[in-house]
Amino acid sequence: MKYTVIIPARYASTRLPGKPLADICGKSMIERVYAQAKLSKAERVIVATDHEGIANVVSDFGGDCIMTRADHESGTDRLAEVAAALALDDNDIVVNVQGDEPLIPPEVIDQVAHNLYKNSEASIATVSEPIISASQYQDPNSVKVVADNQGLALYFSRAPIPWHRDLLERSSAEEIEAFLVESSPVKKHIGIYAYKVRLLHSFVQWPVAALEKIEKLEQLRALANGQRIHVEDAIAPVPVGIDTPSDLERARTYFKNQSE
Repeated sequence: MKYTVIIPARYASTRLPGKPLADICGKSMIERVYAQAKLSKAERVIVATDHEGIANVVSDFGGDCIMTRADHESGTDRLAEVAAALALDDNDIVVNVQGDEPLIPPEVIDQVAHNLYKNSEASIATVSEPIISASQYQDPNSVKVVADNQGLALYFSRAPIPWHRDLLERSSAEEIEAFLVESSPVKKHIGIYAYKVRLLHSFVQWPVAALEKIEKLEQLRALANGQRIHVEDAIAPVPVGIDTPSDLERARTYFKNQSE
């Protein structure tokens, strides 16, 4: 099985402008992400960016980079442009690794690519992890996913799904957490995706779906258009991406401790 990793890297960020170039113990964030992706079994790792400064940094550390248009609305659009530029076959697999995840486990990158390869009915694969915190279960910033018995996603939502009617209407946070720990029925979606290239080409042609517009979740566009998304618990813990200055400081502390 062969696959390509593409790392979309935007300079603009509302909460942390220029974060792909942020220094993390002597290396830029984008170099840290690239290095993790190179530890996977991907045939090729490419950074996709619309910013010359990012492209120059990638070139300086010896990485592959493709310049893309500046008007893309999402990372998926950027992936589709790169797939077209590389003339990838419709059945080729592309894994989208976010440019703000310097601790992404390489084995999880391999996992989503392998799951998509072996599940022919799916055009996308992703991963999840159990939620055991009542606050996270009810946090709209923590996206939840439910799947069928074959591991194919039924729905993604910012709402607490599945909604345990009897429990949630009368129970304390402690009782809810006991339920979550005991049965692990609630899954948090982790935003790493493997795509069939043909899905990427179709996706960028579809209009924004009604459910996508409501939930602000791009993957609902694929479900609305009849595509199947394979989902499985990640085989290794996936640290959260870097969105804020405090996230960046935690990453710096981690790498500093690793080097000592």
